[in-house]
Amino acid sequence: MGGVGRTRQAPGGGRVVEVEPDRLERWFTRFTERNDGVLDTRLGAEEVVVRAGDGTVATVAVPFPPLASTGTRSGLDVAPLVAHATAPRRLGLLLVRLGGHSVGITERGRVLRSRTDRHLVHGRSAAGGWSQQRFARRRAGQARQALRAAAADALEVLGPALSELDAVVLGGDRRALDELREDPKLAPVFALARPGVLDVGEPRRAVLDEAAARAVAVEIVLRDP
Repeated sequence: MGGVGRTRQAPGGGRVVEVEPDRLERWFTRFTERNDGVLDTRLGAEEVVVRAGDGTVATVAVPFPPLASTGTRSGLDVAPLVAHATAPRRLGLLLVRLGGHSVGITERGRVLRSRTDRHLVHGRSAAGGWSQQRFARRRAGQARQALRAAAADALEVLGPALSELDAVVLGGDRRALDELREDPKLAPVFALARPGVLDVGEPRRAVLDEAAARAVAVEIVLRDP
């Protein structure tokens, strides 16, 4: 279908597609054409469910809920969802892995300001005994230094703009993000964090640009009858 970005398998069956907000209306027009029309649209504060004539169901997780206009409508009526999804929002992005981080401020899927850095963190050693213990201490030190750098850049880039942000979107390694979450100075940043963590590769500027687009994408779960 038009406007489809990433696609992945959905837990419990079906598939998840990520659709850019500007292409959402066209996506549902194609959905209607390919699935014998639409029986009804259920608009909820956090979820929108569209039932097609052939039994296919499209379930949308409302981005940045709640959706203000709710209720069940006959046929296809996703105008409230499209208006909500395309509303301008300023977001913070915090992508972290032990080997690097990328922090940015985005609007309409584009990066306005960013900071990206990489730090050497050695992999785990297979050696045993005293050498392994020394290697583990060195690796732990490298990891702490990398996380301190990530925290400093998050504060410098996101801190002054927190009052302007609608939300902060996280990505990367959950364990590294959890360690950053324990830093009291970052509490205001994580207070704005959306649920979930984007699955991204080693943070680089190109990865940040991709994450900026995915942060505002609309996730639709498709299940066949």
